[in-house]
Amino acid sequence: MSADATTTRVVLTTTDSADEAERLARLLVDARLAACVQVAGPVRSVFRWEGAVSVEPEWQLWVKTDAGRVDDLTARLVAEHTYDVPEVLVLPVVGGHGPYVRWVTEEVGAPTGG
Repeated sequence: MSADATTTRVVLTTTDSADEAERLARLLVDARLAACVQVAGPVRSVFRWEGAVSVEPEWQLWVKTDAGRVDDLTARLVAEHTYDVPEVLVLPVVGGHGPYVRWVTEEVGAPTGG
């Protein structure tokens, strides 16, 4: 797989504590839905919820996976998340270090497209 032809995806989500972020990260990696997850935070989120603007600390998860695992990852993340409407955004990776993107695919058990 070349660096400019990748099925790697980055899935973004947030949660309300470092412990919850680590729980979700471990769950996704243990289930082989994610090759790795970076947890960053706290970040300050500003959003409208139920008619009011809120400002809250959150922890952001950067989840690395393969396109073939996105649907299962999303379903598991939504089922396990503590939020009523969790953020789940899927970003395509348009390029990258070939060995790394291959490693992501191998770790989640997705077909390599050989």
